[in-house]
Amino acid sequence: MNNHLSPYMQFNRTQWAALRNAVPMTLSEEELFSLQGINEDLSIEEVSTIYLPLSRLLNYYISNNFTRQTILSKFLGTHYKVPYIIGIAGSVAVGKSTTARVLKALLTRWPEHRKVALVTTDGFLHPNKVLEERNIMNKKGFPQSYDVKKLLKFVSDIKSGVENVSAPVYSHQVYDIVEGETVDIASPDILILEGLNVLQSSLSANTVNNRVFVSDYVDFSIYVDADTTLLHDWYINRFLKFRAGAFSDPNSYFHHYSTISESEALMKAEKIWKNINELNLVENILPTRERASLILTKGFDHRVDSIQLRK
Repeated sequence: MNNHLSPYMQFNRTQWAALRNAVPMTLSEEELFSLQGINEDLSIEEVSTIYLPLSRLLNYYISNNFTRQTILSKFLGTHYKVPYIIGIAGSVAVGKSTTARVLKALLTRWPEHRKVALVTTDGFLHPNKVLEERNIMNKKGFPQSYDVKKLLKFVSDIKSGVENVSAPVYSHQVYDIVEGETVDIASPDILILEGLNVLQSSLSANTVNNRVFVSDYVDFSIYVDADTTLLHDWYINRFLKFRAGAFSDPNSYFHHYSTISESEALMKAEKIWKNINELNLVENILPTRERASLILTKGFDHRVDSIQLRK
């Protein structure tokens, strides 16, 4: 923990692991395997060192939040319950989804047995048809590619205590919104909202005058960080793994990448990274890092090397 001028306290792995404070491991090796991404090897040691202390911290924040709600309920003389929203942001290929799934599993297993829901903002992308009409298919994942009104309505309804809220479903296989399919969120205690844009304070040029942002509804935010060179390598490796696996499905939007040579596929992956993902990272995602409550910085092998916690 250093630099008293910084808004963050900084911890290395050893310092952070000590804050676990004997919280028991509740996940098995088999369960961890099902939670990790295609490009990661998630170990029991990583969960014990990084995610158990984080779940302990979050449990304190959440318990304190619900205690305040109980006090407010007594004051108002009414039942007052608002779900706690955790936002997880970061670059493509950094491992946001794995972080979200692990935290969901851990938070669900605390003695309080709270109901935890997980939603990704991918479902709030405009359908490909709309992106094509607006000539922004090459900007998918950029702020302007999201249905901001629908996303804001979703988080607003969650925070307003609406009992049943639906979110659209996005398929990475077909690379589009699944028409007519939704995921139903019914009165969660905790909502984990994961996506590129969770911390952005403006989602498009058309919302410049909008004074309400997704981040306004987030109680605790996590930015998963890594050096751009590592992110590049992880994206390329993931692309090639998908090419050998999911892309081989004829129904996959990217099926044609499985039919070209590996060198051609590699060139295409490099182009997508440079012209889309890296550009989006530099222009829109990375500038939101310092807005996070906590920053997890990963090293070479996807292990978290350092943790920064806002004071």
